[in-house]
Amino acid sequence: MHAFAQLLDSLIYTRSRNAKLKLIGDYLRTTPDPDRGWAMAALTGDLDIPGVKPAVIRGLIEERVDPVLYRMSRDFVGDSAETVALLWPAPETPPEEGPLTVSQVVDQLTSLSRSEAPAALARMLDALDADERFALLKMATGSLRVGVSARLAKQALADAFGVDVEAVEEVWHGIDPPYLSLFAWAEGRGEQPTAADVPVFRPFMLAHPLEDLRVDLRDYAAEWKWDGIRVQIVHVAGETRLYSRTGDDVTRAFPDVAAAFAEPGVVDGELLVKGEAQGGALEEGGGAASFNALQQRLGRKVVSAKMLAEAPAFVRLYDILFDGAEDLRELPWHERRARLEAFVPRLDPERFDISALIEAADFTELEGIRAGARDAAIEGVMLKRRDS
Repeated sequence: MHAFAQLLDSLIYTRSRNAKLKLIGDYLRTTPDPDRGWAMAALTGDLDIPGVKPAVIRGLIEERVDPVLYRMSRDFVGDSAETVALLWPAPETPPEEGPLTVSQVVDQLTSLSRSEAPAALARMLDALDADERFALLKMATGSLRVGVSARLAKQALADAFGVDVEAVEEVWHGIDPPYLSLFAWAEGRGEQPTAADVPVFRPFMLAHPLEDLRVDLRDYAAEWKWDGIRVQIVHVAGETRLYSRTGDDVTRAFPDVAAAFAEPGVVDGELLVKGEAQGGALEEGGGAASFNALQQRLGRKVVSAKMLAEAPAFVRLYDILFDGAEDLRELPWHERRARLEAFVPRLDPERFDISALIEAADFTELEGIRAGARDAAIEGVMLKRRDS
């Protein structure tokens, strides 16, 4: 735990992105498996220890320190984990066990029931110094807040071992912590993990504002940019997963969509909730409710039957990345669009449709069409190069 505690402490006081990358990279190169894998899981938000919640930690400290003193200290310090780490009293009898490793902490806390975990956590806190207690509590609650995004941590791993960060991203969600096969590949001890047997996320391009409108619409296709969330749907080896645009797995919040997508492949689209097209602006391709309706389901780990019935989700498809096992990403957009049009009829029409193309001769006509659709759950218009 000592090396991980030092890493977190250094990250908190380091503002430079390059310096953070070096700190994480140095840790990953010098720390053995599986500790470094569990540390990466903590940094990327992929570590879940269900038996340790903030209420459990608060209960433990209030058994040992006056509750009023704890609350006043918490208000002054501003962080619960740091407050508990500093206030935790030394045990009357020093523990006999030696230094704890990150993997020991994870193994113990994840193997115990909710009723057993608090006592085990208390024993660990007794055996650690203040910095290590802080690292343990941050890791156990899953809220590091050390100025490191999941993407930055993966970039650090890629930089540390000289591998492609996009390759890391592509297989990340198909490999479970502590990522032994990933580190074996990065160090040249094993084969590169592949996406052949697991539904992994593939990085894809996001929409960004067009500042210079001097483009020829003959070279571009125009589509509506719907007011939902961008998702990638992957079905491989009988399993389906939904990923957000940043690669977060949102399958549990939308089990109705996942269950309806059983065709091997990977598609890209906008996740929406069904509703009447507002204002009657669209004769075709409407049916989407406002983003507020979708927001009720975002972030949920369990979705009730009532919510599934009242806010059914569907996906308006923009693109296709894989058709079965065939990788289509190197094809130009117009060929992928043709493949998508052939793919969509194989899907459930209640859950999936295709993003309609907007026919316009120039920007003046396009802006006129867009102005008539502002109230129909539409954010704007997307332009895509036909040869991209």
